[in-house]
Amino acid sequence: MTKADIISEISTKTGIEKVDVQETVEAFFKVIKTSMIGGENVYVRGFGSFVVKKRAQKTARNISKNTAIIIPEHFVPSFKPAKVFVDKVKNNSKKIKVEA
Repeated sequence: MTKADIISEISTKTGIEKVDVQETVEAFFKVIKTSMIGGENVYVRGFGSFVVKKRAQKTARNISKNTAIIIPEHFVPSFKPAKVFVDKVKNNSKKIKVEA
């Protein structure tokens, strides 16, 4: 499912114009991105958490030059789904596999 599909489905279910739904969805993602860029985590109850994870400094290998390089510590965005959400996906995916 793409962002356009999500916008269409929300518009159909709520009766709100697609343009307004698109602005809302874009604003939602912008708030999440801005918060995470600022180092803030975003928690959506029943759905999951958008968290900023710290990756420690590590030594890696450049295989083509056969040299060691140091990757400095850095931060990466991550998503952790809520337990309720994970359970629902697990239960429904079992039903889908049985039917297929």
